[in-house]
Amino acid sequence: MRSPRRPIQAVSTWVRRQPPKVKAFLAVISGMAALVILRAIVHDHDNLFVAAEAVHSIGICVLIYKLMKEKTCAGISLKSQDLTAIFLAVRLYCSFVMEYDIHTVLDMATLATTLWVIYMIRLKLKSSYMADKDNFALYYVLAPCAILALLIHPSTSHHIINRIAWAFCVYLEAVSVLPQLRVMQNTKIVEPFTAHYVFALGVARFLSCAHWVLQVLDSRGHLLVALGYGLWPSMVLISEIVQTFILADFCYYYVKSVFGGQLVLRLPSGVV
Repeated sequence: MRSPRRPIQAVSTWVRRQPPKVKAFLAVISGMAALVILRAIVHDHDNLFVAAEAVHSIGICVLIYKLMKEKTCAGISLKSQDLTAIFLAVRLYCSFVMEYDIHTVLDMATLATTLWVIYMIRLKLKSSYMADKDNFALYYVLAPCAILALLIHPSTSHHIINRIAWAFCVYLEAVSVLPQLRVMQNTKIVEPFTAHYVFALGVARFLSCAHWVLQVLDSRGHLLVALGYGLWPSMVLISEIVQTFILADFCYYYVKSVFGGQLVLRLPSGVV
């Protein structure tokens, strides 16, 4: 006699059996439901952006704990950390010359911890770095982001270089996690600390996306007008949505693994 399955297992089994179009529809519905809940319980939507930065910092702290405790950087993408440091540095520059606020302080802290992680991987724990698995070519993201920033950027009154830099960091942030996903795709097995870190990135991306979407809804579109004219306002929203959906599949399997009591996350083929 088979033991009854847990509700989460039954739901995950049902979702896994659905065709891709149904899965995409369910993902959209789940995202919309989450936005409705956040809109109801969070009155100041700027707090969502602060929460996104805080969750990102927590994820990096988990990564630092892994490096210090286990003395290994296996499974971590150095290239993703490099991209993160680049977009944070560019965003900090834009914050100082365009708009200095609490986000600037949070970015400074996140950049400092990211640089420490890069230092540990490049120098202290270099022997455990999986260079053969971290084989995503950075020019695949840097070049398109730079070209896109030259073509589509804010139409504000700031200097043209600052506006292009702002657009570049927005686009780069959206795809900075791709090398980390490639590492996990190559290894198929994700140890707990790395899984916690990537899940934290997924949560941070969703909160940041929710912040922008709810701001647009509450302002009835006036926020898009404030960002400028042309394609730039739409590209900001698209970038936020893209970086959320990039990690959505991984987050699903992470939650499923946690509820299933599995310490090591095993990814099916084609997940990331």
